[in-house]
Amino acid sequence: MSRQNPLGWDDLETGSSLSPGLHLGPISRTDIVRYQGASGDFQPIHHDEPFAKEAGYEAPLVVGMYPAGALATWAAARIGPHRVRSFRCRFEQMVWPGDSLTGSGVIAELDEEQRLVTVELALLNQENQVVLTASLTADFTEPA
Repeated sequence: MSRQNPLGWDDLETGSSLSPGLHLGPISRTDIVRYQGASGDFQPIHHDEPFAKEAGYEAPLVVGMYPAGALATWAAARIGPHRVRSFRCRFEQMVWPGDSLTGSGVIAELDEEQRLVTVELALLNQENQVVLTASLTADFTEPA
């Protein structure tokens, strides 16, 4: 992810996109294990092939919070991490090793009175399937 200055209130417009978009992947098994180590989530379904197959999956699956965290981090960097008041996500589909994800965000709502912004976010895989949707609320009452 490239570093950019966070957007200011005057930069925001309903319907505008956060850009540049997020690009993540292809996600490797090493990425998964590293994330497991950092997060403390050592569930074998994310790294152990026989365990994952025994559970009915074709392969170990990516820890859901790995792509969710990447999307939240990307969006927060564009808005300003100190402004984020909430982040909610919904896992729509499994993410697998080898997947490449593209994230996008659109300014969905600007509350002029309270100076709050709502950003609707999505992550798509290489087949253009939505794997995760999210909503971020940010507070612009304080200066940058």
